[in-house]
Amino acid sequence: MEAETHKHQGGPESQFQPGHKVPVQQQKKPGLQSEMEKPQPASMQIPSEEQGYQTYRAVDKLKGKKAIITGGDSGIGRAIAILYAMEGASSLITYLPKEETDAQETKRRVKEIGQECHTLAVDLRSKESCKKTIETALQTLGGIDILVNNAGTQNMIDDIKDLEESQWESTFDANIHPVFYLSKYALPHMKSGSSIINCASVNPYIGRPDLLDYTATKGAIVAFTRGLSNQQCSKGIRVNAVCPGPVWTPLIPATMNTSAIEQFSAVPMGRPGQPSEVATCFVFLASQDSSYISGQSLHPNGGVVLNG
Repeated sequence: MEAETHKHQGGPESQFQPGHKVPVQQQKKPGLQSEMEKPQPASMQIPSEEQGYQTYRAVDKLKGKKAIITGGDSGIGRAIAILYAMEGASSLITYLPKEETDAQETKRRVKEIGQECHTLAVDLRSKESCKKTIETALQTLGGIDILVNNAGTQNMIDDIKDLEESQWESTFDANIHPVFYLSKYALPHMKSGSSIINCASVNPYIGRPDLLDYTATKGAIVAFTRGLSNQQCSKGIRVNAVCPGPVWTPLIPATMNTSAIEQFSAVPMGRPGQPSEVATCFVFLASQDSSYISGQSLHPNGGVVLNG
């Protein structure tokens, strides 16, 4: 697919220019990309050298591969499904029933590229739903080469005294337990060259105080990634994580307050990331370009320097 390049002279017109501000808006959870104000999150554009944008250029890195992508209806998950399709992979995306309209748009865009995209509306907060996801992938795709554990949720609470036990438990049920279940049920069907890629976050590295439960689950994902990698690496199955910084997705207007959204550009690059930029990391980790990488975390975070 030939890349289209668009150049901008300056200012925040391009979502990839320093100084770009996302529109302050609020949605009910889980949030829909179709209801976000323009400019909507970028799914297949990446920055040009001039800080304008260009269409992602694919070279068949994932030709014939079969991927499960959780949370594939919108945001980072949608961008992964689209870039995987551009690279030659078919997919099964999961999402919540309320996200059906977004999921169908992802499917439309993937099919427009020429690849299969199967959809499954399911709440992954139970092991039965995770089993159903693996079974559906085997039935529709005929196999599993890539598992992308991307789905997750968050809620802003400033102090632990106000963090309800039920919210703590629900966040773990949504963010970390499916990573374990889906990995456990998928691995018997994976082979040498397969990949598991988990979406973690910058937050366990910086210790974000107003997302305590979310931060804890994302730290657990990093640790799980390292441990599972050491189990599976000798089998030729690589397990890695991607730890995004602030990225403009429906999760932000659905879960963050006005003040947090206004500060969403507070990184050295001076702008939030776009789902397409994070999705390129998932392409790299699923392809043979990363054949000597396992147990690692990639950090598309806008230039934040991290310890640990």
